[in-house]
Amino acid sequence: MMRPADNLTEVYVCLKPVDFRKGINGLSVLVEAELEMNPFSTRLFVFTNRSRDKIKILYWERNGFCLWQKRLEKERFHWLRMADHAVTTITGQQLNWLLNGYDLNAMKPHKKLNYSSIL
Repeated sequence: MMRPADNLTEVYVCLKPVDFRKGINGLSVLVEAELEMNPFSTRLFVFTNRSRDKIKILYWERNGFCLWQKRLEKERFHWLRMADHAVTTITGQQLNWLLNGYDLNAMKPHKKLNYSSIL
């Protein structure tokens, strides 16, 4: 399983939903132009779509960008509340809790789903 390390101290979360047709190029430009941050840093940048059923994580690794995505089959991610800023920070552990479906304010997870076939 590929997951961010729990010991990450700063993960940047874009609070505003983004167009999920954007890939590496579009998201890296968004990080630099709109969030006014360095996409080449060692930090993770986390995005959600308008319906909050998908998350993308963008990061730079030595010699290239990596893009990780998770799509929920049911329910929605409990996204962080809008603030005066376009971005907020969380820890690696909090990111993993978010990916597990936890509402970071209430610490309640999504229901676990068990499927046996995609058909």
